Amino acid sequence: MSEREGAEDLYAPFRPRATRWVSLGIIVWVLGGYLVFVVLTVRLPGSQLLLHLTAGVLAAAVALFLWLHASVAAIPDQQGLLVRNVLRRQRLAWEQIVSVRFGERDWVQLDLTDGTVLAVMAIQRVDGEHARVASRRLAALVARHEPGGMDARDGSR
Repeated sequence: MSEREGAEDLYAPFRPRATRWVSLGIIVWVLGGYLVFVVLTVRLPGSQLLLHLTAGVLAAAVALFLWLHASVAAIPDQQGLLVRNVLRRQRLAWEQIVSVRFGERDWVQLDLTDGTVLAVMAIQRVDGEHARVASRRLAALVARHEPGGMDARDGSR
């Protein structure tokens, strides 16, 4: 593998595995269950449109929440890191990140220069070795972009 391919691999997006697959599976189950419900009840005498609409809105809300959960990611590039959690998206410059660690929760946390901590739900402890490798890769990216870090030594900064 060339140095360029290795750098591109280093900048690959971070995404959870287990949570993503479970969320997508439950989305299929919820929406499929709703469709079965509609097919079985629409032909019953006295079928109520309001009941079907309410069930449809509920199924859509659950599916949307699960989709947001399945689509969490952390996307690195040369300038910084875009962290997309369930309800919040935040763009960080590499200089804003002090350290990368698994905190008390189930996902990686970033200690930031302003003293705050940002969860990166894209790297989750439930993914085992995949998560440990991803957290080390993210820490390597942070180190690479430190003033005087790896990029500064090889002249590419």
